[in-house]
Amino acid sequence: MRSCAPGRDEPSARIAAGVFGAPMTLAPPVAVETPSGKDAAYENFPVGSLLLPARLRPHVAVFYDFARAIDDIADNANLDAADKVSRLQAFEDVLMGRGRDVRGYEKAARMRDSLDATNVTPRHCADLIAAFKQDATKLRYRDWDELMGYCVLSAAPVGRYLLDLHAERVSGYAAADALCIALQVINHLQDCQDDYRKLDRVYLPGDWMAEHGAALAELDLRASPPGLRAVFDRTLDGVAELLTHARPLPATLQSRRLAMESSAILRIAHRLSALLRRRDPLASRVQLNRADYLWCCVRGAIAAVL
Repeated sequence: MRSCAPGRDEPSARIAAGVFGAPMTLAPPVAVETPSGKDAAYENFPVGSLLLPARLRPHVAVFYDFARAIDDIADNANLDAADKVSRLQAFEDVLMGRGRDVRGYEKAARMRDSLDATNVTPRHCADLIAAFKQDATKLRYRDWDELMGYCVLSAAPVGRYLLDLHAERVSGYAAADALCIALQVINHLQDCQDDYRKLDRVYLPGDWMAEHGAALAELDLRASPPGLRAVFDRTLDGVAELLTHARPLPATLQSRRLAMESSAILRIAHRLSALLRRRDPLASRVQLNRADYLWCCVRGAIAAVL
């Protein structure tokens, strides 16, 4: 594949400028990304942790930067839907090598170079882009099944990318999908108020909201009424089922390091689920403190090697 790395043609441009005697000026940066300020510390899982092989950590970092950039575009309240989709489409064009100017889309170009170097399919990245295009235009989910369809695009590609990067078997996809989707739904609960207030986006199944008499406007309250709390708990029941399907994942992996990482993430997901059962995400964002997070990582890693 032809590389899309930025700056590859700059020397020839300088030569041409010298030949024709034109003054050389640098093109202004193209503002495409809309950084939210979120970073790896915000996530519910260890990004590029020391548990992973050192030779693969740079590629995981490139993948995370790419995913963070397109997620931030989809979640930017100051962009309209058409603008979001246009920017995301351009990320896809650069990723797929469709000849678009890479200025402003350098993270897509680096992602493409990383995929070339590791022989990982670009489909996982393309699925993420499809999910975030959907975020730009779809604000409600009819039922659990429709939400799961979204999560197959927005969450499952992360686990599948890591499995492919470690040359794991495709048979591990199902358990990895379950774990990543569980984490995604947990994140939806953690951020349900911010998503509603800033983006008018609601990931809670609409039929459950109706069944329990919960109104969308209740997401703006400081405490969850009984009906909304029932929807949260029902969603956590779905998370529990997903984590049951995810449980075998560490034991099926050939990479001991990836097994340790996935075991740690399982611990984190279970701990967050337990906290969300006891605490109200409308009162404050429910998340692990640093000590709890590190303890989950240590316990999970140890469990994977025993």
